Amino acid sequence: MTELTQIEWEDFMLNYPEAHLLQTANWGKLKSEFGWEVVRVVHQARTGLEDISIGAQILFKRLPFGFSMAYIPKGPVIKDIQNQQIDWKGFWQIVDQICRDRKAVFLKVEPDLWQPVESQSILLEKDHRSEDRQIFSGFNISPTSVQPPRTLMIELRGDEDQIMGRMKQKTRYNIRLALKKGVIVRTSADLDTFYKLISITSNRADFGVHSKAYYQRAYELFHPTGEAEIFIAEYDGEPLAALMVFARGKRAWYLYGASGDKYRDRMPTYILQWEAMRWARSRGCEWYDLWGVPDVDEEQLEQKFIARSDGLWGVYRFKRGFGGILRRALGPYDRVYNPLLYSLYRFISRKKIQ
Repeated sequence: MTELTQIEWEDFMLNYPEAHLLQTANWGKLKSEFGWEVVRVVHQARTGLEDISIGAQILFKRLPFGFSMAYIPKGPVIKDIQNQQIDWKGFWQIVDQICRDRKAVFLKVEPDLWQPVESQSILLEKDHRSEDRQIFSGFNISPTSVQPPRTLMIELRGDEDQIMGRMKQKTRYNIRLALKKGVIVRTSADLDTFYKLISITSNRADFGVHSKAYYQRAYELFHPTGEAEIFIAEYDGEPLAALMVFARGKRAWYLYGASGDKYRDRMPTYILQWEAMRWARSRGCEWYDLWGVPDVDEEQLEQKFIARSDGLWGVYRFKRGFGGILRRALGPYDRVYNPLLYSLYRFISRKKIQ
């Protein structure tokens, strides 16, 4: 077992260009500056033919009385996670020791794996494949997630006409309407404007946001490497909407977005997403992750999206127009070290959900 420095983890991740953004060294650095401890570990696992490296960037959040919670977002990192010859026991033993050393109540893992598309309406407990049970032996299915478990993935392969053709007619119309009505989209490093729009959206939609310093630091870490960009949609010089998009390998992620209250009839959010998709495509991305829709199956989404506007329902109507494929991540999984305190966590989590 080897615990890696940030630079060593960056070198390790060079071998995994398709690993998730949330396992990058810069994401760990961002979280470390806003209340998390970061531990990066690599283990050589035995297979029938060769040793295979398994890595994980583990985040620790302090809890009262010296306890903590541990979290592996979109990991572990490995070339072929579903290779059934891999001995996972040794890797998890190392992770367990790291967690116990920091008095973790539990470890939450949200792997970078999807449920099979054909069975996403099935309850998660019945949807495990045998190899996933092998990987996460000793874990519980968690009732709560950190990242949105369900999302829409926009395919960026093909030319722009083909991408547009996969969208709903109304969305194509709104993109063209924004252009016709003089909305201009530009890249920007203006975090003041970005945060002002984020704050307006938060007040209007009643959802929590990070501090301005958090968004500033995310931009400072990822923009110099070409992995992040801010887009602002304007009309007559006035900012109307903004988003921050990230890209790595063949995937891009729309993590943060906002819109003001003025000129909404000019459809600035539609042209904004389109330009972000074009940027991602220019970097070689094949998929654009809209990052979060209500965690119900497609039939329920289509039945209820007009009537509901709470939580992620408020954005589903907008996001569905871009013609994405509905996907649900496997997990989340919890590995419990302190059953009593974990039960308290489960109780508090249920109360919040209700």
